[in-house]
Amino acid sequence: MIFLKIGVLSDTHVPQRAPRLPQIILEAFAAVDLILHAGDLTTLDVLQELERIAPCHAVRGNMDGPGLQRKLPEKKEIKAGSIRLGLIHGHGMGVNPLQKAQVELGSRHLDVVVFGHSHHPYNQVHRGCLFFNPGSPTDKRWVPFFSYGFLHIDGNKVEGEIIKF
Repeated sequence: MIFLKIGVLSDTHVPQRAPRLPQIILEAFAAVDLILHAGDLTTLDVLQELERIAPCHAVRGNMDGPGLQRKLPEKKEIKAGSIRLGLIHGHGMGVNPLQKAQVELGSRHLDVVVFGHSHHPYNQVHRGCLFFNPGSPTDKRWVPFFSYGFLHIDGNKVEGEIIKF
């Protein structure tokens, strides 16, 4: 049986909202098997710092500059053990990020769809698929806390966990 712990981030907005990733993230992700970033890194430095901790998959967000736009896909599918994950930022004019994630990835027989953009944590199952938004560790915008998350994989089961700070 495969047990995996995946660190999940979105909307880090470095250096606009924070000069670098918060130390709490670096410490929390020290023991993860994989890292997912759902966009709006805004600098390649974030991706490089995360890749020094663990293998990292990321997608571009609406605030990512031309270099990241060229380097990162808009959406991505990943397999972690027996779990199929989709990764998307979720932005678009007049579109709710959850609805965008459901439309773009929800019909692909995925076990988990990770999305961002709203800065608002979300951890709910819809039609057998976990939709997970870790919020933002640097820009709490519409919530009273910063946050990030973990996905815990135990064989063919997956659970999301939001960490607030």
